[in-house]
Amino acid sequence: MDLLTKILHQATKHRVKVLNSYAKTGEALQDQQLRYILDRSKNTAYLAPFRLGQQCSYEQFASSVPVVEYEALAPYIERMLRGEKNVLSPYSVTWMAKSSGTSNDRSKYIPVPKIYLKQNHYKAGSDVVWSYLAENPDSRLFASKGFVLGGSHAPTYEGSGIRTGDVSAILVQNMPSIGEWIRVPSKEILLMGNWEEKLEKLIPVIAKADVGSISGVPSWLLMVIKRVLDYTGAKSVAEIWNNIEVFFHGGISFDPYRAEYGSIMGKEIFYRETYNASEGFFALQDESQDPGMLLLLDHAVFYEFWPLDAYNRGDERAIVPLSGVKRGSPYAMIITTIGGLYRYIIGDVVEFTSIYPHKIKIVGRTKSYINAFGEELMVHNADKAIERACAETRAKVSEYTVAPIVLAEEGRGYHRWLIEFYTQPDSPEQFADILDKTLREINSDYDAKRFNDYTLLPLKMSIVPNGTFHNWLHSKGKLGGQHKVPRLSNNADILNALLDVVEKRAST
Repeated sequence: MDLLTKILHQATKHRVKVLNSYAKTGEALQDQQLRYILDRSKNTAYLAPFRLGQQCSYEQFASSVPVVEYEALAPYIERMLRGEKNVLSPYSVTWMAKSSGTSNDRSKYIPVPKIYLKQNHYKAGSDVVWSYLAENPDSRLFASKGFVLGGSHAPTYEGSGIRTGDVSAILVQNMPSIGEWIRVPSKEILLMGNWEEKLEKLIPVIAKADVGSISGVPSWLLMVIKRVLDYTGAKSVAEIWNNIEVFFHGGISFDPYRAEYGSIMGKEIFYRETYNASEGFFALQDESQDPGMLLLLDHAVFYEFWPLDAYNRGDERAIVPLSGVKRGSPYAMIITTIGGLYRYIIGDVVEFTSIYPHKIKIVGRTKSYINAFGEELMVHNADKAIERACAETRAKVSEYTVAPIVLAEEGRGYHRWLIEFYTQPDSPEQFADILDKTLREINSDYDAKRFNDYTLLPLKMSIVPNGTFHNWLHSKGKLGGQHKVPRLSNNADILNALLDVVEKRAST
């Protein structure tokens, strides 16, 4: 461990002790977070009508404040964008995180007051590093640079003193000056709005840097790393960055990309997953051998969990705080934050892999699944099937998406898979067969619907040309590290749009 890393490691041991104490203090910490948030926010335009008194209990809070999705908050966001104060947050809000889905063109604006940046995003980002150093006493993390790949949107003014941008751009813009010292590339490059122009500036800079850590979304970062390899002529990442030791990743599942990273890295490194979104930083992997992510319980967020079957029925009586969760059950996650979100359905589905301490894994999205035939296919099922098929056929997947095709006259249908490969399998039929068999093995509902092809026919897989997913995102103006094509959709709209890209490309 180099001197600077050693000093920081020693100075932050107290914080690691707090994280390690979650198993005993977690539920009490969550009670404190709720009181802290409500004491400061109860007189906002949004919460004031609910007349939340002093020392409001969780039961009072849950019975008074509705569970909402973004559409219910949109009118309040509009008021804030026009310059009105004390609407959702009691604090000055000069930044909003702009988050757009890929299934429609409507952007979401999430308020990010500076107090939330400090108490949530930056605090959690620091905890990622401190927990990593605690597990790796030989680290030389601060003897080299950290390569951070953010989004593609430069901050823009919306009027009334409000600026918007990807949450990654907001974090870079407001980061303390020490960030410029330990990070590559520079703020100016990271905040460039045009993704292709950014890459032209970025590649030569990071190719010459001494990089010890990389952070970003696996799919986009892999594309950048491959460009760096082409630029330098190197055969592995370790040839360029011989001090590389860790990849902090998030945004999508790492499983489909694990084999490809292993093949190009050129040395063994650590991989640590994080759960950071526009709405907040919620969890981190604190042990390399345990894929579960530690839920962050003292970061100005109060959590609730809605059992997925009850969520699908609209039964709000089943919602529970942290003290009521069970291991292995899927939940739609609900957050209340000092940033101005109250009982907000974030859209992610999580399962607890551990209780005391509370560790989670992301298993899907509330609106990214397939249940056209009662099969209840979740993203983590599809990711696991892709991972196994790649391992058994030595294929390497770049991107994929799946949608149901309903054969109404027959009263049944099938799943259509579009897959873009780095390395194609020798037998696409074998790859598709492994996908189907794996899904039947790990998802009993899928297996039941596949029985004798009664409801669900064998899946159909199509290999699309390299660049198809990239070109579709480009057509939507959504290039960059914060954007991705949904893995699963319950209709064929996105799948058909991707097939249109393939058809147009073939006709030119």
